[in-house]
Amino acid sequence: MFDTTGATAGGAIFDTTEATFEQDVLVRSRELPVVVDFWAAWCGPCRQLTPILEAAVRERGGKVALAKLDTDANPRLAAAFRIQGIPAVKAFKDGRVAAEFVGAQPPANVARFLDALLPSEADALVASGAEEDLRRALELEPARADAAIALAGILRERGERDDALAILREFPGSFAAQGLAARIRLEDEEDVRDAFAALDAGDLQRGLDGLIAAIAATTDADRREDLRKAVVGVLDDLGVEHPLARESRRKLASALY
Repeated sequence: MFDTTGATAGGAIFDTTEATFEQDVLVRSRELPVVVDFWAAWCGPCRQLTPILEAAVRERGGKVALAKLDTDANPRLAAAFRIQGIPAVKAFKDGRVAAEFVGAQPPANVARFLDALLPSEADALVASGAEEDLRRALELEPARADAAIALAGILRERGERDDALAILREFPGSFAAQGLAARIRLEDEEDVRDAFAALDAGDLQRGLDGLIAAIAATTDADRREDLRKAVVGVLDDLGVEHPLARESRRKLASALY
């Protein structure tokens, strides 16, 4: 449980320590942003900044939490996060540092810092996943590849492939968008149908191996490029460090070259 000292209906404000930091901050930051105020009792600027942080967190109605960490009492954490001057503020999202600043700041700067951590209107629309919401998200933020990919997926399922491709065409720099576009062009072809079905069923290795085998077997340059994009789209979703992604990249390189 969190130490809810200073917690209010307007936002969770609590003290954290080396013993509780992982649960207080890293785990909790997967649900909402957690701002950590690194301070010490002897630090004058800390006494100026902390009340500003507390007020700003309360104003945001529970959308962000504030954890206060005494660097003198928790020197290992201060060292781990390379705190060289205080007050130091680090914001965590999904278990990682997402933003930070050092030194006392005026209320307006603190407000902007916190607001940048919160989901935008487009974020909420994308999270809903509804077609109308996805279209609205793209109106608000035309560069949102995640909205475009989700919308194209809905259109593809409905059989509106040309419309899906038109949307994805606007995101040439997105591996995921180009991978989905390639799949739409390829998925009716008999020799890769099983590979895509395997991917949909969660058998990623069989699906990737099937697509890579099709690359090695084809001499058509355009089809070969679409197959490559389909594979890269899956690998991008897996991430660089995934063991299957590393092995599949090796296989892909062999098939291409």
